[in-house]
Amino acid sequence: MTMLYRLDAAALAVGRTFGARVGDDPWAGGHVAPGQFAPVVTAGREFVAGPRPAGRRLETRMIPRLWGVPPPPSAHDAGRSVLTVRNLESPFWIGNLRNSEFRCLVPATMFMEWGRPSPIDGKHRQLWFACADQEIFAMAAVWKDSEIPGFALLACKANAALRAEGRETMPVILPPDPAAWDLWLQGGWDRAQALVLPYSSSLMEMRQAGASPGPA
Repeated sequence: MTMLYRLDAAALAVGRTFGARVGDDPWAGGHVAPGQFAPVVTAGREFVAGPRPAGRRLETRMIPRLWGVPPPPSAHDAGRSVLTVRNLESPFWIGNLRNSEFRCLVPATMFMEWGRPSPIDGKHRQLWFACADQEIFAMAAVWKDSEIPGFALLACKANAALRAEGRETMPVILPPDPAAWDLWLQGGWDRAQALVLPYSSSLMEMRQAGASPGPA
């Protein structure tokens, strides 16, 4: 699963893309690694106490969140943050997934995966994947309300392009459709979970570090 992504767009451009209020967010573009703050788009309340009031829709806005959430008490490594959601039925995640207050969009322009070893020197290649049909795309995510609120990316089975590079999973990328974004942010889980699908390989570009973009 990806451990690095880029959002090469300033806060105002991200806000325009997703129809979100930006406020004074200082994001100017760059890479995001685990343990760093990054912009997320949410329609939930800042501090959550119980489910969203019935029939109430809240403003979509962009706020900073930390990539990674504290692990459950049963975790073997209590000091290692959880970065991805792989099991949608996990008791650790299901409450947050069912409550749309906690779902969010993570804007990105590329994400990184390690490719198969190079046949020349045997080193793993750092590959960057972008969407051919949307310059700024949304990765589906969920956040937890802890001492420092953090988010985790949802994972799904890899598409053909990533499987060819030996990957088994990939981040969930939402289609460039405001209705899909709204469903993830404010819809019921019975419908929102249908968005957890691999993104089509035909709609992706793959680029190796220092190389020009090309079909995935």
